[in-house]
This record gives sequence, structure tokens and C-alpha cells, in this order.
Amino acid sequence: MTSTTQQFSSLLHDNGVAEVVINRPPVNALNAAGWYGLAAEIEALGQRAEVRVIVIRAEGRGFCAGVDIKELAANDKLIVDVNAGNYATFKAVHLNKVPVIAAVHGFVLGGGIGICGAADIVIAAEDASFGLPEVDRGAMGGAAHLQRMFGVQKTRYLFFTGDMIGAPEALRLGAIERVVPKEQLRDTAMAVAAKIAAKSPAMIRIAKEALTGIEDGDLEAKYRWEQGFTLQAYMSPDSSETRHAFVEKRDAKF
Repeated sequence: MTSTTQQFSSLLHDNGVAEVVINRPPVNALNAAGWYGLAAEIEALGQRAEVRVIVIRAEGRGFCAGVDIKELAANDKLIVDVNAGNYATFKAVHLNKVPVIAAVHGFVLGGGIGICGAADIVIAAEDASFGLPEVDRGAMGGAAHLQRMFGVQKTRYLFFTGDMIGAPEALRLGAIERVVPKEQLRDTAMAVAAKIAAKSPAMIRIAKEALTGIEDGDLEAKYRWEQGFTLQAYMSPDSSETRHAFVEKRDAKF
């Protein structure tokens, strides 16, 4: 069975593995409608009895560059819808009824971090690099998900500086499950998913709920807290300057 939008597609394989593929050139930055649609699809898949595992991956140059900055630069009032779409997507991944595997390559930014930080397992290609350039885009958010992958110190360094961290270092720090050559990424993720899908679906669903319940803190509440500061940031002229500088491909001036 296949379901397609302009920004992603999904396919359910016979073994119960559902494959969700982000595909919105040039950088897989989803607009507000795209985030809402992705959230609805991931949640709906997890509700289906025949779905045992979900794999999220992407086509193109990188996994996901987050939100569509050009859309926000044209209409900053859409930030409320974008925030809601992001929240719904990450929640759909984190609180899904079945395990969710993120298979990532190239750039993993913003909303891409949200998906990885919400996922159960992250498998990365050798060329994958992770980062949250929110400060340089006049926004907040995603640190709760980054912190679920990395420790507090590394999260703060990455958030304050906007620096990227490569897959080998992320693996060394225990932020991801494994690193593989790019050409092996999909096959590796699907093999891991198949191994899980072959087990008792009832036991895996119970295990997913149990493991989520023993985590420290409420990931969704933490992210919602951060999003409140995005609205505060948007009230600053600096926020508008960062977005317009990004669209105009120039350095921001403060």
C-alpha cells in the first residue's frame, strides 16, 4: 500500500515494516502543511495492527533541513502552524505504538534532529552530520531532542555555536546506534526493522510503551516549553534579520 504527498511517501511491506520517505527537493525542508501531513501519516501507521516497525528515511542531498525558512520569511505568522506541525510530528514518532527507526544521511538539521531525537533507533550514513542552527535562524526548539541524543554539555555547545557534529563522533558519544556506508543505509535500516518485526508484535508494542514510560522527564513538555521561546524570539528584530539574511544569502547584521 502506498500513500503519497508532494513532500513524502509511505509504503507498507509484507513483513510489517512501514517505510516513510521524505522527498522535498532541494533540501527536504518541509512547510507547515508538510509537517502536519507527516505527523498524521506516522501516527496513523502506528495505529494499524499490521504495522510492526516504522523506518523514516529520505531521498536527495540530506535527511532533513527542518522547516521551510523561505515560507516563514514570506509570512512570519505561519510560525504558529509550523510549531504545531513540528510538535505533532515529533510526538507521533516518540509516542508511536511501534518502534521507529530513523535512517539518516547528509545534513540532519532542525526538524531532522527532532525526528532523530524522538526515534527509538538512529542509523546514520558515514556522511551524516547533525546540528541545530536555530539561533542563526531566529528561532528556538529542538534542544530537548538533541539532548535525548547527546549530553547536556555537548547539546549546549552545539546549540550556542550552531556547529555540526559528524556521524563518527555522534557514534562515539553514543548518540546513534551505528554508522554505515551511504549505499548500505537503507538495507541496514530495513534489516534492523525486519529483525524487530519478526518478533511478537504484542510484546514489542508493550516494550515500546514500557521503555517510553521509564524515560526521565516529559520530552513533549520540554519541547513545548522551548517553543514558547520561539514566539518570544520572533518578537525581536534580530529574528527577522536572521531569516531574511538566510534567504538573501548574506551575513546577518546585528
